[in-house]
Amino acid sequence: MTQQLPFGVSGTPLSEWQNSVALRGCRPVTRDELVPPGSRLIVLAPHPDDEVLACGGLLAAMADRQDDVQLIAVTDGEGSHPGSAHWPAPNLRSARRKESEQALANLGFDVSRLVWQRLGMPDGQVEAHAETLIALLTEDLRPGDVLLSTWRHDGHCDHEAVGHCAAQAVANTGATLLEIPVWAWHWAEPNDPRIPWEQARKLMLSDAQLQRKRLAITAHASQLHDDPSTGAAPVLSPATLERLLQPFELVFL
Repeated sequence: MTQQLPFGVSGTPLSEWQNSVALRGCRPVTRDELVPPGSRLIVLAPHPDDEVLACGGLLAAMADRQDDVQLIAVTDGEGSHPGSAHWPAPNLRSARRKESEQALANLGFDVSRLVWQRLGMPDGQVEAHAETLIALLTEDLRPGDVLLSTWRHDGHCDHEAVGHCAAQAVANTGATLLEIPVWAWHWAEPNDPRIPWEQARKLMLSDAQLQRKRLAITAHASQLHDDPSTGAAPVLSPATLERLLQPFELVFL
């Protein structure tokens, strides 16, 4: 299921999500239930910023277990501003890496010793490199690991490709898969039957964790402002951020 994301439209408003019976019925889950002590959390981000948008609160909660955390950035996010003279692809590639470093520092990590792989696959073309990504993950993963990815039906081609690759790699290795929606908050309806509600759990965030996530998002300046060269609106609109800064993160087990 691939949705065409209508970025010129604000999407499902937060007020509708707050009235969702299905969302309200999701059971809570704790950090240690998701990532048991002694397990390694590997966060597979399609683009720089997805690790924050998807699970910045969980990462903030894991900052005191930094040695158990590994990040994998699949692309450098160089395709976020097509046709832009202000943000040509080489500039974006460099800027978005730096933004991610600052964001992780804002979440409480010592970035200088964080295990962080950057694969440099082409933005928007992860599916064409799926076999390579599955092989890399299969080689790295081991039983007991927790692999967190974007949801395989999230509505963005790279998010979905990464989710499918993660699912296959987990099947190959016996690791545990967690999936988190990002763009689904935009296109889905509050009680949408396309959402796997029976697998959904809520990781409730403390005020401090939510504030760290909010601060981490501010590091992604390239995604937060209009593009003066094309007139394009920010990739992350205020309405989008409202939905992604709820006091919980939704996780599909």
